[in-house]
Amino acid sequence: MKYKDRYSVGEVSKICNVSKKALRYYDKIGLIKSERDCVNNYRYYSNESLLAVPVIKYYKQMGFKLDEMREFIEGNAYKTIKRSFTAKIDELKKIEDETRRQFASVKDWHDLIREAEMVIDNDIHEVAVKYVDASDFLYQEQSFNNDIKAAIINIKFTNYVEKVNNEITGPVILNFTSFQERIENKNQKIRIMQKTLKPCQDHEKMTFGGQMMISCYHIGPHETIHNTYDKICRWARKHAYILGKKSYERYVTDYWTTRNSEQFVTEVMINASRK
Repeated sequence: MKYKDRYSVGEVSKICNVSKKALRYYDKIGLIKSERDCVNNYRYYSNESLLAVPVIKYYKQMGFKLDEMREFIEGNAYKTIKRSFTAKIDELKKIEDETRRQFASVKDWHDLIREAEMVIDNDIHEVAVKYVDASDFLYQEQSFNNDIKAAIINIKFTNYVEKVNNEITGPVILNFTSFQERIENKNQKIRIMQKTLKPCQDHEKMTFGGQMMISCYHIGPHETIHNTYDKICRWARKHAYILGKKSYERYVTDYWTTRNSEQFVTEVMINASRK
């Protein structure tokens, strides 16, 4: 375009696609200064001021605030500008990491809801043998007194996650010391397990999986889960499998997701081997 010496606020607004309000604000804070005509005192902008607008837009695109841009607009030394860019890179890396963790949490929860819908819609409750991939989980040993809701929405574990400066994602898994005692509603030691979004220290994590397990979905209230355990035991005897002592309950959907216990989906898993 052909440049001229002076531009009115309206001309700058039209040429640069920026509001008059924004231009007046930039003028007020000294980011793009206007000048006054000595005859009529009208505000006008120079060609240099006009060219500052695309620069501001570009810095805004990179996430810089208006007060941070002043150094660039005023053309300070490279050293100062480099320091500002380094700080901005660190800031954006932190935001990027937080966004990544938030995305992972939302996606994991969304996947659990989809899994539950598939199980309920197709009435999947058959016993099956499957290989469970080995994964690391943050865990905490606790005493279980048959309050399953308090074990799943676990205040003690939530406080522990905060204490070790971590964040959790995916389903809660309870590791029962004895599945027979679980069937009989007896108090026992358990481990609460959940995946994390940040690395764990070695003493904070345990490995789950890496072996064959007998698995069965339980649909409905947790109070009737003993029926699914009984089904697994009958199936194992019929197909000549030896069950391990411990069991794992993976809560696909539970109190975290819905108040309707008929919509609860729990995967019961027990270590198994051939006789």
